[in-house]
Amino acid sequence: MNRYKIVVTVPENEADALRETIGNAGGGKVGNYTHCSFSVKGTGRFLPVDGAKPTIGQVGNLEEVAEERIEITCDSENVKAVVAAICEAHSYEEPVIDVYELVEL
Repeated sequence: MNRYKIVVTVPENEADALRETIGNAGGGKVGNYTHCSFSVKGTGRFLPVDGAKPTIGQVGNLEEVAEERIEITCDSENVKAVVAAICEAHSYEEPVIDVYELVEL
């Protein structure tokens, strides 16, 4: 079975809830453990343009947000469910979600 790494950034105050959502959708299972993840804090930057409906900030103003980058691994059978759960729970209009196929060595 193929494994994937899913990476998403989220405002710091939403990180715990999103990790729970990801784990409940089947992400972060490693052997006999569930809800496994790695996080690092950083700063997200974006400029909402005409047509955007930003959760944080205003159209035309550059915004900086304290965010957590959450990384989890996932079996191929759960990738779509995990990505859908992230999209449903995330407060951003367009969350950035990276999905990488892992190579077995």
